[in-house]
Amino acid sequence: MPWYTDFFTELPNTFWRAAVPIESTTAEIDFLMKLPGDHVLDVACGSGRHALELAARGRRVTGVDVSAEAVAHATDAARERGLSAEFLVGDMRALPVTTADTAICMGNAFGYLDHDQTRAFLAGLDVGTLVLDYGFAAESFLPGVALEEEPLTIGGVTAEQINEYDVARSRWITHFTFTRGEEVHRGTSVQHVYTAAEVGRMVTEAGFGTIEMYADPDGAPYELRSARLILVARR
Repeated sequence: MPWYTDFFTELPNTFWRAAVPIESTTAEIDFLMKLPGDHVLDVACGSGRHALELAARGRRVTGVDVSAEAVAHATDAARERGLSAEFLVGDMRALPVTTADTAICMGNAFGYLDHDQTRAFLAGLDVGTLVLDYGFAAESFLPGVALEEEPLTIGGVTAEQINEYDVARSRWITHFTFTRGEEVHRGTSVQHVYTAAEVGRMVTEAGFGTIEMYADPDGAPYELRSARLILVARR
């Protein structure tokens, strides 16, 4: 069973819900709103950070995530705000919805699957535009990588991390311990590391003809040591 199927329970989800400043979300939504089309498919939507704001700005949004807790949280938030966004529990390996004007995969979920599964995921998308937000591109991640990380407390949850790098398979493996009072959740995440060129080749293989690579939502070009890769592909 893939690591992510039982990793994202309430404790880690609470940590990540509080981790991203609203200013970062606003900048990302501003970027996404420049893309054409009405219907957005948010793959690995988490607790709805992007989907809810896109819906608030008038997009028709379908969010899919493997975490039932995150989907329930997003659904409740949409109801409370009077938004029409739809949220579904589903795995990236077998999405319940594959057709939309635009598909987005934000927050590093692109690296969760192994190589063959990633190719199948991309090939299965019936969309005109694809956006991948990927912090584990080799040009971003490897130049400054350090195995040791200090514990972080965000949203009342403390996350401790023990990291290792699998050279033979280009995988970043993190053993997490989340705590809040007496509550404890342990899980291990696996991120597959690709070069930007490898990501581009997989996207092209999936039928996308035009690819743009940015370093951040303001449109700066992607370069060596950029903090993240935002790839926009069009049919």
